Amino acid sequence: MYAYLQGKFTYKNPAQVYIDVNGIGYEVNISLNTYSHIQNLEQGKLFTHLQVKEDAHILFGFFDKEEKDMFVLLTGVSGVGAATARMMLSSLKPDEVSRAIVQGNIKLLESVKGIGKKTAERLVLELKDKMGRITTDANLSSHMGNSLEGDALNALTALGISRSQAENAIQKIIRAEPSVSQLEDLIKKALKAI
Repeated sequence: MYAYLQGKFTYKNPAQVYIDVNGIGYEVNISLNTYSHIQNLEQGKLFTHLQVKEDAHILFGFFDKEEKDMFVLLTGVSGVGAATARMMLSSLKPDEVSRAIVQGNIKLLESVKGIGKKTAERLVLELKDKMGRITTDANLSSHMGNSLEGDALNALTALGISRSQAENAIQKIIRAEPSVSQLEDLIKKALKAI
């Protein structure tokens, strides 16, 4: 519902921040990772995720989109709630979580408070293939060469297509039709090529 909030940080602690956006104060739950980035800032932008429960609406904030995307993936795994996902992102950086899952490093995942062996194994099993979705703009441009291809890759992986499959389809279209310059055309052609 809310993509991000930008405003003044009127209150901060390692677990929570109040952000004033044009006179409206939002209470936002954060990880230690996010706190370490904003602790010396008076204002800034937090990417947000709204969790709607029967008895509460809880807003979570993240310093960057990579951390937000990781949080959403983690909470999508059975047995991993928002508190556990936030604990993981307080103990490990998003790229460390991603690397641990891709490499099947159960011991590292188990080292996080609240994560037992079964949950760690489930995280690896359910998220190993999805870790390609968590990429930064820098990774996209370095892997795909330019922003058109990177944007197309990002769109295809967001649709649920594996990263390798999407990359192959995009490269196939670029080789066959180097004149493609519109993002929408590239995505449509890549979808047909898959």
